[in-house]
Amino acid sequence: MSKHLKRLAAPRVLKIHRKEKTFMIRPTPGPHALEYCIPLGIIIRDYLHLCDSYKEARQIVSNGDIIVDGMPRKEFKYPCGLMDVVSIPKMQVNYRILYDRKGRLVFVPIDNIDAEWKLCRITNKTTVSGRRIQLNFHDGRNKLVEKDEYKTGDVVKLMFKDNAIGEVYKFDKGTVSLITGGSHVGEIANIEDIQIVPSSKPNLAKLKGETEFSTIVNYVFPIGKVKPGITLPEVSIA
Repeated sequence: MSKHLKRLAAPRVLKIHRKEKTFMIRPTPGPHALEYCIPLGIIIRDYLHLCDSYKEARQIVSNGDIIVDGMPRKEFKYPCGLMDVVSIPKMQVNYRILYDRKGRLVFVPIDNIDAEWKLCRITNKTTVSGRRIQLNFHDGRNKLVEKDEYKTGDVVKLMFKDNAIGEVYKFDKGTVSLITGGSHVGEIANIEDIQIVPSSKPNLAKLKGETEFSTIVNYVFPIGKVKPGITLPEVSIA
């Protein structure tokens, strides 16, 4: 595996200048895939503009000044992705990472209460010893539950302090969802119908937002029952 990453070859989810420099920080393997994440060093230097150089960004992160999902992260290559909460206690600021309408990862300011939890989508479930159910989430987390009352595609509100599950947003008709891929990435729409495709192709979801459209179910991320349960990024044409 290469240890380097050129800016021209960087993932399209990054909102960076691609021709000012040759290389950028390559994220380490972690909770989010290379194509869908931002390394902490890039967040500090190019997104939040807290420093001017690679060396300064590395120093800030190594000091433990950056909190990701309730835990200090000291690796400047640590990958952050969708729904992650980035906090800087010394500046008293918190951000949630979401997609904008161009499919780029952006930082949405949130208050201290919202910074205590994140939304996690259930990607699959497994049965472990004791016949208990393990929920596996989109960010690499997992959690054991006593009752099998969740299904793949549901989204849970996970509290950082005790790893408890708060609200649950079902992957079902009427649920407000964020589209995380395809030509409608970044849009907010309501699920109208779920179509089971009897083949190896992915199942489809029919949604209604500004227009009616269909997309694969893996691109549908429920975020609320009647209205969005999170602060959304401001719509920008830039």
